[in-house]
Amino acid sequence: MYINFLINVRIFSQINLINMSFISIANEDTLLSIMIRFGINFLVLFILVRLIYYRYSKKEEFLFSFFLMGIIIFFICAILETVDIQLGMALGLFAIFAILRFRTVTYTVKDITYIFTIIGISVINSQANVPPPLVGAIVINSIILITVFLLEIFLKKRALNSLIIIYYKIDLLNPVYRKELLKDLSDQTGKNIEKVKIREIDINKSSSEIEVYFKDKRIN
Repeated sequence: MYINFLINVRIFSQINLINMSFISIANEDTLLSIMIRFGINFLVLFILVRLIYYRYSKKEEFLFSFFLMGIIIFFICAILETVDIQLGMALGLFAIFAILRFRTVTYTVKDITYIFTIIGISVINSQANVPPPLVGAIVINSIILITVFLLEIFLKKRALNSLIIIYYKIDLLNPVYRKELLKDLSDQTGKNIEKVKIREIDINKSSSEIEVYFKDKRIN
């Protein structure tokens, strides 16, 4: 009984010593501390970008940019932290990206939100020092990831996909024939059309350009 007690005390002491060592390392501005933070940051970026963003958007062309953006911002923040430029530097990064507004590429509002989330996560993981470091990093990043994932699930259930088509039965565009219009469009497209938006009507050609909205029943 006494021997078991001594073993438990020794194990607890070793665990406490390891934890204290990790805390001291994480709090220092050393290469090892930066690499530990980088490992956490990269893991969070992988979950956010590859496992959540790509799963629900399927935009493969943005993966490279998002990963590299998060990595570069993390190292910029980590390096500038050594010269005591913390809050001002972090806010400056947000201001720069806000001014640029990513005009070179057409981003949706959702894509821009992910961009700012990536920037925020990288700045937090580089600058934040919530004791204890490991638990604080896990809690903060977990809250962000869980929130994003739940929002994606909620929006996926309510979101409607859209499709632009040329429609020739312009008589059915009359609001009176709404049910007939939805049924005809559903039969033609093979999709359960729930909403129709008229973009353009050409009376001379008896045609119209409409945007139809439907729910995608496929499960990712």
